[in-house]
Amino acid sequence: MSYLSLIFILLYFLVLFLLAVYGVHRYLMVYLYYKYKDRARRVKPEALGDPPPVVTVQLPLYNEQYVVERLIDAVCRIDYPRDRLEIQVLDDSTDETRGLAARCVERHRAAGIDIHYLHRKERTGYKAGALQEGLEVARGAFIAIFDADFIPPPDFLRKTMHRFDDEQVGLVQTRWSYLNRGYSILTRVQAIMLDGHFVMEHGARNRSGRFFNFNGTAGIWRRECIDAAGGWQHDTLTEDLDLSYRAQLRGQRFVFLEEVSTPSELPVEMNAFKTQQHRWSKGSIQTAKKMLLPVWRSTLPFRFKLEATYHLTNNMAYLLMLLLSVLIFPSIVIRVQAGWINSFWIDLPFLCAATVSVSLFYLFAQYEINRPRWMWSPFYLPVLMSIGIGICLNNTRAVLEALLNLRSGFQRTPKYGILGRADQADQAKRAASWRNLRYRGTRNWLPALELLFALHFGLLIYYTAINGIYASIPFLCLFFAGYLYVGLASLWPGTASQG
Repeated sequence: MSYLSLIFILLYFLVLFLLAVYGVHRYLMVYLYYKYKDRARRVKPEALGDPPPVVTVQLPLYNEQYVVERLIDAVCRIDYPRDRLEIQVLDDSTDETRGLAARCVERHRAAGIDIHYLHRKERTGYKAGALQEGLEVARGAFIAIFDADFIPPPDFLRKTMHRFDDEQVGLVQTRWSYLNRGYSILTRVQAIMLDGHFVMEHGARNRSGRFFNFNGTAGIWRRECIDAAGGWQHDTLTEDLDLSYRAQLRGQRFVFLEEVSTPSELPVEMNAFKTQQHRWSKGSIQTAKKMLLPVWRSTLPFRFKLEATYHLTNNMAYLLMLLLSVLIFPSIVIRVQAGWINSFWIDLPFLCAATVSVSLFYLFAQYEINRPRWMWSPFYLPVLMSIGIGICLNNTRAVLEALLNLRSGFQRTPKYGILGRADQADQAKRAASWRNLRYRGTRNWLPALELLFALHFGLLIYYTAINGIYASIPFLCLFFAGYLYVGLASLWPGTASQG
């Protein structure tokens, strides 16, 4: 074996090992979730203080014509004393959303709601800039935030505000639920992914005292906490994650309410999903570069620092997945030519550490919040893992942009107001022609490369089959199906439509 071949093999196993390390972290999340489950607290609506604190609800918008009225109407139905509730519509829109939002605000003001329409001509700082400017004129001691695709329930504040009785609590975050979970395979997979994040990750971190993050929406901040941490800053694309770490490093405690869910809308189109994933991936690495040094310089226990490192660098796994996609073919060819057929069993423990951990992570999350139907979850796990692999080109690009300090604007996630099948009778025109709606997700050259990777893995499956390496084929099929589906769905969005 040549030195070059040996380098390929060593790199391949190094990447496998690092992916397995991130996989083991998912086992840790499941372990911590159940170890500290006795700390979970069932939430019931409780009496508000006398008088209750003033709450300002901020609604950051940018070109949301399909959902803006739904959002404003829902927020105005929140059950809270009217003289103690202020609503700010923070609109940076450049399209019809401006008129729709302004008229909706005026209608509710005429009905006695303390609601204000604030429009900026320039999107300085994007969402973070809008929130900070709104904060400067807000009268509330507590700040609730909802993105345009959310519909807060009327009892939202009654189920959350009492947790601020503890002066050390700076944030209360609720779990997301999904209005269009069953719309398509893509939305079902997204829902399972996000359930894992909220239930297992937030639940484990919150119960064990580790840092977790505000998710940008469906939560309430203590205003003093925001100010003390330095306010909203826009030097990363995940201003919510950034502020969360700055606040918790100052000793503020966060509370996650798993039992309180806030309905939201998932992206129904692949390019919209990839746009969202790109922003989250890039922003998390930007935040890691900004906050990891302060974390390690702090007086936190070592295990908390290590967990924060996993948390902030988790999207590096996409870069590792792309490297694996490139290295796996030469690794197999080299070992076949060297006559090391039996060496492929060495791969299995690493692959299982990465894939089995993902499966258990999401299965336990579904069991905890979706028990009547959780038995169906295993059928979606291969699709979930395939799509997770398929978007690694998109997310690796985001990670590299962050590592190389390449700047990009805040790309909003398109929302269409398209819900589940039961709602399509009332939305026939929109549901039937959603591909013609505005705000399509950003398209680029990546789908062509994704399809090339699909071809690459198709050839690799054939090569392993003719050489009798059958144990590798199921794993290779995940790569093939993921790249093929994501590539096709990016070029022809109908591929990810209802199913």
